[in-house]
Amino acid sequence: METSLIILKPDAVQRGLMGRIISRFEEKGLQIVGAKLTQISPELAAEHYKDHAARPFYPGLVKFMTSSPVLV
Repeated sequence: METSLIILKPDAVQRGLMGRIISRFEEKGLQIVGAKLTQISPELAAEHYKDHAARPFYPGLVKFMTSSPVLV
């Protein structure tokens, strides 16, 4: 069995798209085994996106991902 981490970004959560997005995964036969609505800390975002730390978009990415709750 293969597992993947899926993060629904703040804009998807704010726009109320969580149900539609999850339905698309399920329609493709994928099984959701867990979900949690959470606020990502700047430290966690920095660790998750550390491979992009030298890129010019990195500060904005961390700011965006920590701006409001995400679905993990």
